[in-house]
Amino acid sequence: MIILLGPPGSGKGTQAELLAEKLNLYYLETSRIIDANLKNIKKDDFIIVKGKKYFLIEEKKMRERGKLMSPPLIVFWIKNKIKELAKVGKGLSIAGSPRTLYEGKEVTPFLKKLYKASNIKIILITLSPEQSIWRGTRRRICKLMRHPILYTQETAKLRKCPLDGSRLIIRKDDTREVIKVRLKEYQERTLPLIDYFKKHGLQIKEVNGEQSVEAVFQDILKALK
Repeated sequence: MIILLGPPGSGKGTQAELLAEKLNLYYLETSRIIDANLKNIKKDDFIIVKGKKYFLIEEKKMRERGKLMSPPLIVFWIKNKIKELAKVGKGLSIAGSPRTLYEGKEVTPFLKKLYKASNIKIILITLSPEQSIWRGTRRRICKLMRHPILYTQETAKLRKCPLDGSRLIIRKDDTREVIKVRLKEYQERTLPLIDYFKKHGLQIKEVNGEQSVEAVFQDILKALK
């Protein structure tokens, strides 16, 4: 199992997908799980986790403002998906989870029980705040399958996804203002996970994210050896 952490725009989703393809793992992307659970929701829809109601419209609004959604709800969705995959013996490449210390404390013992600590590798992709904002405000995804389209000279004028032909769109949480909020959330709520993982004997390797996708990928493969 490989967990990729990093600030917005660090490319953790792209790298997780490449690792899944290379190492025959299941690519588990938190954003896609959230998207699936927030799709077609109605005004009063809610989910009860540990006796508390979480109204999905409110959760969606938090996400669109750049705030992290309620950790117990995210943990509930992530655990259900991981249980499903572990039952069929799937190794995982995970991007974007856990995102908070609460999630880490809830999910880490669960993962260690299913996969064993020695089989859990954590990659921290580093990226400056300036690069995070630059990349994030230029990022687009396709409407149908949410394929991320990297910003380059060749893709700058693309209007449709080269993989499925659907229209390219900008996520609501990829504005400069929202990315700044997300960066603050990352610094205050996600980075404390690193010390927590170290205390629990999990291996963490840092990789410089301010390189090409290929260079980052090769560095991750080296770090996993």
